[in-house]
Parts: sequence; structure tokens; C-alpha cells
Amino acid sequence: MRTITRFLARNKGFITFMLCMIMFRSAVADWNVVPTGSMQPTIEIGDRIFVDKAAYDLRLPLTHISLLHLADPLRGDIVVLDSHTANERLVKRVIGLPGDVVAMHGNVLTINGRAASYASGIYSGIHDDLQNPARYEIERYGAMHHAIRLSVNWPSPASNFGPVKVPPNQYLLLGDDRDNSMDSRYFGFFPRSEIVGRTRHLVASLDPEHHYLPRNERFGASLE
Repeated sequence: MRTITRFLARNKGFITFMLCMIMFRSAVADWNVVPTGSMQPTIEIGDRIFVDKAAYDLRLPLTHISLLHLADPLRGDIVVLDSHTANERLVKRVIGLPGDVVAMHGNVLTINGRAASYASGIYSGIHDDLQNPARYEIERYGAMHHAIRLSVNWPSPASNFGPVKVPPNQYLLLGDDRDNSMDSRYFGFFPRSEIVGRTRHLVASLDPEHHYLPRNERFGASLE
């Protein structure tokens, strides 16, 4: 007991710092490694994203308990969530808000009876394109606009669904790599309480296909 007391006394500054860092990363801001390609081309495999954990709620550190509601996710937001159904942390885009009626036919979104518009986009350098060629589109619906990736050879059977109505306090989330994303088409709607933050910027990016060398052009890049 005396040994523990002496250790705590000698290291109280470091221990206090570490506790503050844990609390800060749990409740205010954090960064996450993205190991999958479900949000390509917006977020590439190996990207490190900045997560604003105070974007929607101030939470009790180390819990999902909201102490203060600040805002709700908007359509087009890229959110980070701890999904009970998927049993993992996910990064997806908000497509359907509570009360929205959403459908998809041939990868064309329809929200509340109005179809999104699409225009061709040009992207390069994504490793998955070598074995799974893709085409890229800019998807627009109201203020929401972002790039999506569509497989040329292996379109997903989930490219058609609905119409479905988003229940209260839940959200319909999709990945930007539409034919390679496990999202609301597989897991259903996601509860508001599982959304822990929003990301709008990269912290850094390491390329797993090239010995984890940094992608310098992606450092601090803005995400749409």
C-alpha cells in the first residue's frame, strides 16, 4: 500500500494528464483510423479522421449518456457511431432523417418523392479500382453533395430498396462506396443515441499499399 502511495505521489502530474486526455478523447474530440473502404472515395483506407464528439451532444465521459443536447445530425453529415447491431464502430453518411421516406432504385436515391441528381466525377489512385473497376458520380440532393463510388462489374443487390420511412430518433446511413458498404441496407436504421460524433477533416493518411507511407496531399484535407 505504501509503495502504491509513493508511486501515485511521484507521478501525480503524469496521471492527472493521462486522465484528462482520456476524458477529452472520450467526450470532446478524438481521431479514428479507417480500416475499410466503405466511404471511398471520400475517406480512403488508411485515413485518420478527426472526430468532433461535441458536435451533437456533451456526453458524460466514457459513456453514451448525453448531458446536453447541442444539435442533431444533418443530411450529408459524415458521422461516427458505435453500432450495437453491427457490433463495431462505423463511419457513414447521413442520408435519411427522422420522418423521411427513402428509396433507392439502381443506386439512384429518392427522398420524400424527389430523386437525387447525378453528374460524372473523375477520381484516381484508389487501389480497389485495380481489381474492381468503378465509376464515380457526384450525388446531389438539396444542400447535400458528395462523390459516390459505383462498382462496374459487381453491383450490390442492395442497390434497390424501399421506400422506407425513417422512425423518430433514428437515421438512415449509407456509405459512399455504394456497392461495398454494410450500412442501413443491412443493419436497418441507426438510433440517434449511437451517434458519437461528426467528422469533417482528416488528421493524416497512411497508404497501406505502399508500406504505410504518408499521403502528404491528404493531411488535414476537408471531407464533404
